[in-house]
Amino acid sequence: MSLPIMPKATAVWLVENTALTFDQIADFTGMHELEIQAIADGEVASGIVGENPLTNGELTSDEIKRCEEKPNSKLKISKSNLPKPKIRSKGARYTPVSKRQERPDAISWILKNHPELSEAQICRLLRTTKQTVISVKDKTHWNAQNINPQNPVILGLCNEAELQKAVSKANKKKKKLEEIESK
Repeated sequence: MSLPIMPKATAVWLVENTALTFDQIADFTGMHELEIQAIADGEVASGIVGENPLTNGELTSDEIKRCEEKPNSKLKISKSNLPKPKIRSKGARYTPVSKRQERPDAISWILKNHPELSEAQICRLLRTTKQTVISVKDKTHWNAQNINPQNPVILGLCNEAELQKAVSKANKKKKKLEEIESK
């Protein structure tokens, strides 16, 4: 069961503005019944401003009335037509030392199979430096004799969706440049 966005603030509002039981509120917010009782007694969440679940679209007034009339029934969260937010990383991901040694192999594979990708796109995709990409491209990398082109998806340096997105973006850019040059 999905929970409200801000469970404690929602619980504060429900305690203050409805006649629902502590058990109903606890079940809806995913909190313990004793926590809800402590909120009602003013021992917990005294500084938290209540969040109205009606304005968020998490509940309807009909649902609250139905549960107020039947203390044994449970509140059901409303289905939202809004898309769920995608979880984004906070920045560059850590790459273990063992994977770092495989980056030149992945760079070599991308240069061989997708020459339309720019150096900057390769850097973003594989989380590497431009200097590394250039050295692999020019075969001046310190370990150039041991580089074997390998798919970065198989190596775990990126996923298939990221690779396809970068390739399609590069193809669109290449197509635009060709159209401009042909005019």
